[in-house]
Amino acid sequence: MLSSRQEIHLQQAHTSLQHTLSWYGSFRRHWNYPPDPELQAAVRKDLQILKGALDKLEQNIIRIATFGLVSRGKSAVINALIGQTLLDTGPLHGVTQWPKSVRWKPPGDKVQVEFIDTPGLDEIEGKTRANMAKEVAYQADLILFVVAGDITRTEYEALEELQRSQKPLILVFNKIDLYPYQDCQEIYQQLQVIKTDKQNYILSPEEIVRVAAEPQPVLVKVKYPDGKVIEEWETPSPQVEELRRKILTVLNQEGRSLLSLNVLMQAKEAEENIAKKTLAIREKEAETIIWNFTKSKALAVAINPVVFLDLIGGAITDLALIRALARLYGLPITSYEAGKLWKKILVSSGGLLLGELTTLFILGLGKSTLAAVSFLESSAALMTYGSTATMQGGIAGYYAYIVGKAAQEYLEKGCSWSPVGSSTVIQNIINEVDAHTFIYRLREKL
Repeated sequence: MLSSRQEIHLQQAHTSLQHTLSWYGSFRRHWNYPPDPELQAAVRKDLQILKGALDKLEQNIIRIATFGLVSRGKSAVINALIGQTLLDTGPLHGVTQWPKSVRWKPPGDKVQVEFIDTPGLDEIEGKTRANMAKEVAYQADLILFVVAGDITRTEYEALEELQRSQKPLILVFNKIDLYPYQDCQEIYQQLQVIKTDKQNYILSPEEIVRVAAEPQPVLVKVKYPDGKVIEEWETPSPQVEELRRKILTVLNQEGRSLLSLNVLMQAKEAEENIAKKTLAIREKEAETIIWNFTKSKALAVAINPVVFLDLIGGAITDLALIRALARLYGLPITSYEAGKLWKKILVSSGGLLLGELTTLFILGLGKSTLAAVSFLESSAALMTYGSTATMQGGIAGYYAYIVGKAAQEYLEKGCSWSPVGSSTVIQNIINEVDAHTFIYRLREKL
């Protein structure tokens, strides 16, 4: 059941990314627009992010990033987990100087794991450290934060930064072989409440794992057959089985769902960036379109004497405005979606458009009556007709402008909410996960 659900999440994410890339890769052809070098240059990086997300999904690679201060044993933890010494370790300060990655194929699992080993957070300048942590965490599906005892202030700050990445995190308490049992238990209890400046971050026991990735040699007595006893230094085997089981459990229960969520979050951000940049570049043209529709709607409503046509024509003008803006921006919206957007604006505007319809109807009735008598009875009726028409046209134009500005905001922020959009699929995945998973605990943040 878990496996089939995760496969569905993978397929949904794959379909969403393919749809998004297909649209943005050719959206100018959809609207018969000529190439726009400025816009193409502005969104090139975001399109590359979308393609990279699709590649990562197709390769079934789950990235696990390790963070921690210098000499906490991050590289040793990775070596112990994969059972090979692929990363340098040692007593020197800061053996790892830049992020490195190694691949691991868990037994019996369809996915591949890429461990990312990062430099010690306390040997990098503050801003550089934050940027590095943000970039690596952005790429990661799961984070291992390695400590070796009580948490320092620098570790507090790093944890706060990593929490903003909205990724599942396992706190790895390494070097437990250096502590007496009682001290180890006390530190373990203290680690369950991370006290930051802004709030206390509560970790469940399932999110903290104790390991000894590279145990210190111990002096043992060796007795030979001839009765001779000598002392030798012996290095115990790494104690990482609990962490390995934890990672394998996560991969089995939610690994592909985590992978799907991460690439969709990247896609969502890239889509929003594309929309934001497109709106900025097209701002002047959009303002011209909005004002043209505003004036056209105001004029049409003012000169038309039939109330029914005022209402129908006004709604059609609003829908045409939404479509014109979507066409200008090259953002995915159909006539049906434009109609749904118009209804959403009607509801979310607190009744403003409903007020417009009511006002147009009332004024329209009066205007229609005046139109019937104005040319037959008196010039005063004609003047009253003109005043009513002008008022009605002004109100219609004002609301057309509101529709245009609201549509701009929706096209920027709601571009990923199509039936197969990244935001929609993210919501579907979050709604379907089990209560004991990392994703479930991240629901509010996501």
